[in-house]
Amino acid sequence: MPRKGGSAFIELMPVLAGRTVLITVAKVDDKNLRVNVIPAQAKADENLALTTPLTFTGSPEELDVELGKHLAGYVQAHQQTASTLAEAKATMEDAAKAAQEEAKRKAEERRKAAQKAPDKGLPPATAQPASAVPCPAESAASPPPMVTLGLFPASAP
Repeated sequence: MPRKGGSAFIELMPVLAGRTVLITVAKVDDKNLRVNVIPAQAKADENLALTTPLTFTGSPEELDVELGKHLAGYVQAHQQTASTLAEAKATMEDAAKAAQEEAKRKAEERRKAAQKAPDKGLPPATAQPASAVPCPAESAASPPPMVTLGLFPASAP
């Protein structure tokens, strides 16, 4: 009498739409099998969270009954992760674009302000000629003459 199989491959169809999925089956012992479901990376720049493998271990009968249900949850989580990552990427790209536009706008404002500054005119220069303004070096008192100190008193000639 034929048994009704699970819907494992039907549940995998949404993931298979955008990527290859590798399925391996290995015998663990006389009563159990291990099934690995490993989604391949669809694009080189894709987030590795979307390639997280899923492993089931159980008897063939348990896997026939439960694998489809577990795959359904896995596929749903996979799709939510892909959606969340896409939203985050779009948000980051929008923020980067807005920041670039803001930086361009500020640079343009600074450039315009720098061009307008000479046009406004500066206040008139002071009436004193440049030579009349004392230089800090000139206004300082001259230093005292250098004296060499010795161990013995200097003898007068």
